[in-house]
Amino acid sequence: QVQLVESGGGLVQPGGSLRLSCAASGSIFRIKPITMGWYRQASGKQRELVAAITSGGSTNYADSVKGRFTISTDSAKNTMYLQMNSLKPEDTAVYYCNARRDINKNYDFWGQGTQVTVSS
Repeated sequence: QVQLVESGGGLVQPGGSLRLSCAASGSIFRIKPITMGWYRQASGKQRELVAAITSGGSTNYADSVKGRFTISTDSAKNTMYLQMNSLKPEDTAVYYCNARRDINKNYDFWGQGTQVTVSS
């Protein structure tokens, strides 16, 4: 069983920055192949992919965050990060981290989420 714990959310003014962290149990970053991702869900909306990174190092981003957000991992710390810059009110949502393996549909784990609010 994989446990994912997000942290780093909070209230920030438009144009500000936050860094989210996702601490994973076990040596999850030694597993290959695996895809780690950040998702978000705004009030009244469906959960959407924000950014993802594979064990091979490939990344992809939602168009709405390209150039502003950066996903990264630190295998020594078993932690994934999401650096969020130039935040906008529309970035307000609960952010979740996810770990999944396409070769095993049962390997699909989620954290509890962390709230990000962008407001003046």
